[in-house]
Amino acid sequence: MFDVAGTTLTDADIDRLTHPMTGGIILFARHFQDRAQLFALTDAIRAMREDILIAVDHEGGCVQRFCTDGFTVLPPPGKLGALWDCDVLAATKVATAFGYVLASELRACSIDMSFTPVLDLNYGQSQVISDRALHSDPRVFTMLAKSLNHGLALAGMANCGKHFPGHGFASADSHVALPTDDRALDEILNVDVKPYD
Repeated sequence: MFDVAGTTLTDADIDRLTHPMTGGIILFARHFQDRAQLFALTDAIRAMREDILIAVDHEGGCVQRFCTDGFTVLPPPGKLGALWDCDVLAATKVATAFGYVLASELRACSIDMSFTPVLDLNYGQSQVISDRALHSDPRVFTMLAKSLNHGLALAGMANCGKHFPGHGFASADSHVALPTDDRALDEILNVDVKPYD
């Protein structure tokens, strides 16, 4: 999976798209001017390869690649955890609606998959995870992630949870440094792995 150069396809993009080893394209904010342009881009990609997977890293909050021209600005997923602490039933319903809105808006632009939700627990010390995490309690986290995933599925969207167990505990930003978690493996397996089950 790779990205394309800009808001339209270049000859180099087309060469990579048509290569038999290419399985997918990931889009970012730089690939978006407005809804019509985004749809034209995904349509052009599909014209080159009908079977290609078009994905985006789009989870709400600070990681929402498309925020204008009909895309709902979604709150950080951590707000769902805060709602859970006040009203469990409302939180599960809102998490499902959150997933449905996110997916239906992307699917309307011919995007197949989103890299969401963050499955890292929020320990309050990772600046890169922070309010991107649904909650700090793995049991609550799992219920909210299932509700969010249900909303995505209702809109016909595939998804991929991220990042890796323990990332929410580590303070380093994995985009620029190597996060480490010095806790015992048993602790990570008994707590941080739960949302990935």
